[in-house]
Amino acid sequence: MKVLGLTGGIGMGKSTAAATFRRLRVPVFDADAAVHRLQGPGGAAVRPIAAAFPGTTRDTPRGPAVDREALRRAVLGDDAADRAALRQLEAIVHPLVRREERRFLAAARRRGERLAVLDIPLLFETGGERRVDEVVVVSAPAAVQRARVLRRRGMTEERLAAILARQVPDALRRRRADHLVLSGLSRHQAVRTVRRIVSRLRAG
Repeated sequence: MKVLGLTGGIGMGKSTAAATFRRLRVPVFDADAAVHRLQGPGGAAVRPIAAAFPGTTRDTPRGPAVDREALRRAVLGDDAADRAALRQLEAIVHPLVRREERRFLAAARRRGERLAVLDIPLLFETGGERRVDEVVVVSAPAAVQRARVLRRRGMTEERLAAILARQVPDALRRRRADHLVLSGLSRHQAVRTVRRIVSRLRAG
């Protein structure tokens, strides 16, 4: 089974690419969704995050869960303490996400899938490219990216800057791609590119 790593910066159109893979019946592991489950009620990350970052969890009808906004405030910033806190959080969450990823791939192999996708926003930042056969990068012009992200509820220029500071620059990401999906012109262009990638890999 060939494993593709799907990545791209915030607002680049990665969700459209992932949805297209799914419509083509390619199984997709969503790392962000896995993090949400792990931090939600009953999630395996809730207790260790509560211990490491007091005040970042809350009670819900289904049990304790991570307060994502409180956790974001605790780890997103530019000073050394914030960077250390982020590394501490990653040390908790990343191994749990890897466990979910391994289960996903094992299930895909048991079903006899020929192709599977790992949708990982911080693929290069976490060394995830070493766990895949080829990398698909979704990219758009910086102005398009910024406009898309700033339309999101609660997003600010400062928050966007903090997020981008954590991400590999788009130019470097593009240079390291095996396949490039450009989403800046139209959604249809990105969909067509993903279809070509899947067709080529299935044929090979």
